Parts: sequence; C-alpha cells; structure tokens
Amino acid sequence: MPANNVDTAAAEAFRAADGTAWIEAGSGEPLVLVHGVGMNRAVWAPQIAYFAERGWRVIAYDMLGHGDSPLPPEQTGLADLRRQLGELLDELGIERAHLAGHSMGSLVAIDFALHAPERVVDVVALNAVYERSPAQRSAVQDRARRLAEGNGEATLEETLDRWFGPEQRARQPDCIAAVRQLLDAVDPAGYARVYGCFACADDAFSGRLPELAVPALFMTGEHDPNSTPEMSSRMATESPLGEFAVVPGARHMMAYVEPDSVNPLIERFLRQATGGRGADAEAQSS
Repeated sequence: MPANNVDTAAAEAFRAADGTAWIEAGSGEPLVLVHGVGMNRAVWAPQIAYFAERGWRVIAYDMLGHGDSPLPPEQTGLADLRRQLGELLDELGIERAHLAGHSMGSLVAIDFALHAPERVVDVVALNAVYERSPAQRSAVQDRARRLAEGNGEATLEETLDRWFGPEQRARQPDCIAAVRQLLDAVDPAGYARVYGCFACADDAFSGRLPELAVPALFMTGEHDPNSTPEMSSRMATESPLGEFAVVPGARHMMAYVEPDSVNPLIERFLRQATGGRGADAEAQSS
C-alpha cells in the first residue's frame, strides 16, 4: 500500500486478476466502499474498523488510477469505473452488495446501481455532486485542465482548503497531514484521467434518478462548497427510495475527519434497508 498515516492494519490486502487492489475485514453482508478522486482505499479506515466490528464484510478497493490499481484508459468514463466495480464483485463471488461511495465514488456507486440494480442492496452516496452551477462547472473543469497539463502540485493547497476550510485545517492538522499524504501518493496520470471524468459527470444522472430502484441515502456536509446539501437533497427527492441527511458543520472529507457523526447515520440506513439485520447476518455471496 502507498505510505500514509491512515491505519488499516486490521484489513487484509488482495489483488484481483485485472489488477484491482482491495482490502477487506470482518464477515457478514458485503459492504463495498468506493473512494473519491485523489484518494485510495486507506481513506476508509474509520469505516472499515467501525463496520467490520459490527457484523459487516467490509471491502475497500483502489479505483483505477489510484493506489495500487492499474491506470484507466486515457479518456476515462463512468463505464470504465463501473466495469471495475462489477468485475471485483465477480472476482469475490458477491451476487449483491451494499455500496457506499464518497464524492466520485458516489457517482460510481449510483451508476452501478442504475445499470445493475439486481446486484445492489442499497447505496450510500456521500458528498456527491449533481448538476453543478455554471461557476462550479467552470472551476472544476479548470482544475481538470491543470491536472491534465501536469500541474497537480499547484492544485494541492486549494484542494485541501476546499475539502477542509481554514478552521478545520487549524483544528485537525494530523487529519489534514494524512490526507495530504494520500494526495501526494496518487499517480498523476491516474488522478488526471479520473478527475477529467469527475469534472464532466455531475449531470450523468440528470433525468435518470427516478429509475434508481434501490434505497439510497444522499448525505453531505453542511459546509461542503462543491457537494452541497442542495445537491444531495435534490438527488434524494428525485430517487424513488431516496433519503437525505446533512452533517452539521461538516465539509467534504467528513467520513474521514468526523466518523463519529457519519458512521452511525450510515449504519442506521443500512440496517433499515436490511430489515434490521446486523452482526449475525450472512454475506450475500455465492
């Protein structure tokens, strides 16, 4: 695994036939975690520990172009990332899984659920983006252009400011240092390719969310400037089985820096969707 300060010692590491790297811990119903752009599977450490201890088989994998997984195609699309997730489930013999994604990972999870609802129990979409404003779209496409030009280093500080804000950066320097290490470790080409997809994917589900056939929780931070509460609220409203939650005072990296607020909300939703089953549930795998 790339060097970082995120503790995933309780999880065991594996590699799939297609090169996808993943870690897993615990036993029970499968909960698959899909990280955001620029991160890797280790950023889910707070969720791996929490849910593995509570009766879930927790699987966190490296998205294409991130961590120890191979590079995606130069023109990366959601279909490439959706295919990676499906092939990982095949490799693991999992017929149906709970999916939880963060930011870009939320888009992958939603896209997979729209294309293969028979394989998804429910979806947790953390800090998802949806139908950005013209100003938001212009800003994210400018960041994508700079990454494609090899100027990722110049975007690092503004990324941390956007994700955390000055107050949180001052209050939680260890968390910010760990996330900085993850950003420093990402493959520049992989980061740029997937970010290019992310910059254009906010309208991928426009008009399609009424087709989302599984329960979905859309949750974001009160002060997330790019994955706004209004976005998550609209996604929940447009999804037949959608729910909306906002974490007071939180920003973009809430799952990592505020797991004590985020994890119980995820767990409550997952247990509702599975009829309250918990630690004694069996994995839904072949």
